[in-house]
Amino acid sequence: MSKIPLERQQQILSWLEQEKSLKIRDISNRLNVSEMTVYRDVKPLIDDEKVMKTSGGIAIVNHSPELAQGICQYCFKESKTRLSVQIITKQQQVEHTCCPHCGLLRYDDIKEEVAQIICTDFLQDTTISAKMATFLLNADINLNCCVPQVITFGSRKQAKQFQSGFGGELYDFQGAIQEIKKQMAHGCQCDDHQ
Repeated sequence: MSKIPLERQQQILSWLEQEKSLKIRDISNRLNVSEMTVYRDVKPLIDDEKVMKTSGGIAIVNHSPELAQGICQYCFKESKTRLSVQIITKQQQVEHTCCPHCGLLRYDDIKEEVAQIICTDFLQDTTISAKMATFLLNADINLNCCVPQVITFGSRKQAKQFQSGFGGELYDFQGAIQEIKKQMAHGCQCDDHQ
């Protein structure tokens, strides 16, 4: 016998209290319903800010700013690396992601709320606006981060020079978001690194 949506939502929240994050396919399997049903069930929870979207799933919203400081708001890995991206909302809240891959996907999820998105130039180690950056995807270099790997550059010329040695494809801000989403249509690979 299938549960009604409200019962499924309560069950999902109960699991999230214990596990902090869940993949949509796992929820689907546990509840014995389609993934589309799970997406319909979690939408009100996301709208009510009880849960938030993650890479391929959902996570419980933690309103503790101390915890959010060092954790990727998209895949929940450590976000204090030189690849980190900061998203500043119109309410002046700062979110951190572990890498440009997660930063661009998180931006796409909440773009109506975003005032600014900031990343670091890979070569210069300087802060740049992500909207003005050049993004290199799928370079032949292992950064031990989310796949497809994304590297940011403040200078298109330097990005092209780096590309000539390591390969990959160059994109502007919107192009990078679309390409990541396209490549991830086959499933997220955020958990593939150690």
